[in-house]
Amino acid sequence: MKICIVGSSKLFFSGISAYTIVMSNAFNQKGHQTSSILLRRLVPLFLYPGKSHIGQKNDVLDFERQIPIYDGMDWYSPISWVAALRFLRHQKPDAIIMHWWTSSVAHMQILLGLFRLLLSKRPVLILEMHEVVDPLEEKILPIRWYSRIAGRLLLKLCDLYTAHSEEARQKIISTYHISDHRIYMVPHGPYNYYNNIDRETARSELGLMGFVILYFGMIRQYKGVPMLFKAFDMLPESIARESRLVIAGEDWHDDAELEPALRDSKYKDRISIIPQFIPDETVPKYFAAADVVVLPYTRSCGSGVASIAAAQGKSIIMSDLATLKESFMGYQGASFFPARDQNALKDRLKESYNRWQAEGTTSYHYIDNTWESIICSYENMINNFMINNINRKDNYYAHDQFIRTDGV
Repeated sequence: MKICIVGSSKLFFSGISAYTIVMSNAFNQKGHQTSSILLRRLVPLFLYPGKSHIGQKNDVLDFERQIPIYDGMDWYSPISWVAALRFLRHQKPDAIIMHWWTSSVAHMQILLGLFRLLLSKRPVLILEMHEVVDPLEEKILPIRWYSRIAGRLLLKLCDLYTAHSEEARQKIISTYHISDHRIYMVPHGPYNYYNNIDRETARSELGLMGFVILYFGMIRQYKGVPMLFKAFDMLPESIARESRLVIAGEDWHDDAELEPALRDSKYKDRISIIPQFIPDETVPKYFAAADVVVLPYTRSCGSGVASIAAAQGKSIIMSDLATLKESFMGYQGASFFPARDQNALKDRLKESYNRWQAEGTTSYHYIDNTWESIICSYENMINNFMINNINRKDNYYAHDQFIRTDGV
């Protein structure tokens, strides 16, 4: 098939940017003719919390050479929108997979959804939903309204939808009132493109020693970092003094509890905070140096950080949110604690430390989730939709040479 993937560009580099690239490469490696339309400038720069890293050329991830790229559509540039529409017309995709994570780009995605209705061979449009509503947008009333309205309009233009867990799937159904049979559960793909780095080399370069507890990723209110400080504070001094808590990630300054929790910590000298965007080339160093990765989220529709940690074979302590349990219950390195329960998190940290004392750092192998199985799910989804619509008089969606009937 010809597949076009729409996602965030490398200019505003984020997990969605990486996911767009990894997914495009995976489809291309499976033999599909893959292209990508990138949303380049997501909002005016002064509105973006992570503006400090915009435009930095420090990522190691890129599209495979044979994938045509349009980079890209800008939030405020109709000229760039027209060029994207021309690119789409030239590529003639059989299916478009569009990533949804914020309403700030909804007008560009809606435009693409409307334009594909004018194509002579209308492609199947699938919306992969990384969020139901962005947590920051949910807190601001006018933006929340806009997000819901724009989201519903975009969803009406789509044929199919995917969510990363059954819990997220049910939330999307109830929030946007879409048909149950049109939304599929497809797990979050693994971030398995980072090279493994020698543990001792990574620790030496980062200046880390002892039992290393890593929180990685953006610091936002729903990520639970203050609770991690408090749980670390509850550890016996004999454990805390042999440990180093590392917080590595960009601070979006929306968590009022963060600074007081750090200031009041009795072990703050054992806490290292790197409150900045972590360049792609440095990411594997932090995971190689860590003995355990801790994700104390209070909500989640999927976690790219957990996917990186699992791909690196790390031990992970995470909240028992339904999406995370669904995704990582089969991973031997995962342990869970009740969300928002700092006493339970403290107990998991102690268990992890005791295991490290007895066995050293343990590496795990995660085989439950692969890009091959994810692409198979999309192939089946697209093929079934095409088969169900092939008898329409106007042949709206696809020519029959793209239909496979072997059940794959």
